[in-house]
Amino acid sequence: MSAEAALKPAMQSSAIALIAAALPGFETLLEEAVAAVRQKVLVDGKISAAKLEAEQHAAHGLSWLATYVMALREMKAYGERLQAEDRYGAVEDYALRIGAGEYAAQIFGGIPMSQGEIVRLPALGLSQKAIVSACSEAAEALIAEGNTPENRARLVALFSQSDGLASVGDPGLDETLEAIRSEMRRFCAAEVTPHAHEWHLANDYIPMPVVEKMAELGVFGLTIPEEFGGMGLTKVSMCVVSEELSRGYIGVGSLGTRSEIAAELILCGGTDAQKEHWLPKLAAGEILPTAVFTEPNTGSDLASLRTKAVRDGDVWKVHGNKTWITHPVRADIMTLLVRTDPDAPGYRGLSMLIAEKPRGSDAEPFPVAGLTGGEIEVLGYRGMKEYELAFDGFEVKAENLLGGVEGQGFKQLMQTFEAARIQTAARAVGVAQSAFDLGLRYAQERIQFGKPLIAFPRVADKLAMMASEILIARQLTYFAAREKDAERRCDLEAGMAKLLGARVAWAAADNALQIHGGNGFALEYPISRVLCDARILNIFEGAAEIQAQVIARRLVEG
Repeated sequence: MSAEAALKPAMQSSAIALIAAALPGFETLLEEAVAAVRQKVLVDGKISAAKLEAEQHAAHGLSWLATYVMALREMKAYGERLQAEDRYGAVEDYALRIGAGEYAAQIFGGIPMSQGEIVRLPALGLSQKAIVSACSEAAEALIAEGNTPENRARLVALFSQSDGLASVGDPGLDETLEAIRSEMRRFCAAEVTPHAHEWHLANDYIPMPVVEKMAELGVFGLTIPEEFGGMGLTKVSMCVVSEELSRGYIGVGSLGTRSEIAAELILCGGTDAQKEHWLPKLAAGEILPTAVFTEPNTGSDLASLRTKAVRDGDVWKVHGNKTWITHPVRADIMTLLVRTDPDAPGYRGLSMLIAEKPRGSDAEPFPVAGLTGGEIEVLGYRGMKEYELAFDGFEVKAENLLGGVEGQGFKQLMQTFEAARIQTAARAVGVAQSAFDLGLRYAQERIQFGKPLIAFPRVADKLAMMASEILIARQLTYFAAREKDAERRCDLEAGMAKLLGARVAWAAADNALQIHGGNGFALEYPISRVLCDARILNIFEGAAEIQAQVIARRLVEG
């Protein structure tokens, strides 16, 4: 009898049934929470920016509550899909009941928005009656039969006998996506994972032969339509690739997304001529792009962007400063957000340029007139290098104004945010998986007091919760990607996937380092790198606070 079969009798009501019974109460609770927060931030029927800011704790708490309810919904849908395909087993059931039971308990007890910020339901303006009503017998059963010591021990007993997280919950991919996942995993095992820590410690670039191999595998043209030389695959496939590459090393996973961002901009906002010229080059990896949006004093406040571009005959001349620019030295083009109309307020004067530049090197980073820069030393997220840039008359061809019309830059950028946040969520899942892999291996191999660390409940508990949350984050990410593939608006879903994925990655890395004990604090151990890499995920592509603010506004707007 298999370990899974032996453990099945311990289960009574399936996790799917428990979630299904409790979910309507949580859905109603969310509706009432939206109404309560709406009362706090509306003035004359419209959202007051001042009130929304003043009520950030409640508004952001609403975002987290909505994310948890969506997580419960997607856990149920995931289990039902696997049941329909006869692929639902004990591993999936234990992972779901632990994750769903814990999230249900946190909804009533307090949801962590960060390490030191807990939001509780009364803070949202919910009445005690509404809270008690949601805490039904079904919800209590989900909590009671969910994240228990016995269930955690059973889950760990199952996955500790397998190859780790790859076997914790069937991802539910079709044959094509499974083949892509396997190919990316083989590539990382051969070309990335054995060298990633060395690259990180030396702050080296990802070697060009690795980049060239990625191009051969089609990483840079994954979702670019076939008519432009790409593979024409889905956003779900992009999630699979980003996840597996980031599991090997976030720098490699993120290098792939550089082209995704540039291609999305050109596909959504470019002229036919621009698409025909640039997309085949991006797809083939012939050119490498970088995104140049952020400025030193603006951060997420793009309406205050000051870098300007002035038309001078057949060129735009760019003046200003940018910061936190990833991989600019080796990039061939920059998608450059600038202000072309200084008189237009806020976002209206912004335009996007496709700025060509020669590749540089450490010795000569920017061998072109009008562009200089300095490296920003960072804790993690290495392999591409971060820079601050200074433009002083840097020239861009007039024909490289994206879309050929001024003032469309912000709109064009917003069109890419759904895809960008989905792939960031996928990278977060990959980083979390990497942390789990390292933590599990160390817990199995490290002997203390005559037995492996994994035999101690507090260590096993960490691994069980990591596995469950990674499964949840993956399902939210894939759900958002499926919505995007169906051409449905999914900024809410993408934002929630990114919000939760970043927290899960940080928690997984922190717990995996704790399992390593003092060794985890030593630079020689890869978990030290993964911890540093995980930390950035809560900051870029919209800091967690900005992300929660955006989600809250959408929820309140209805």
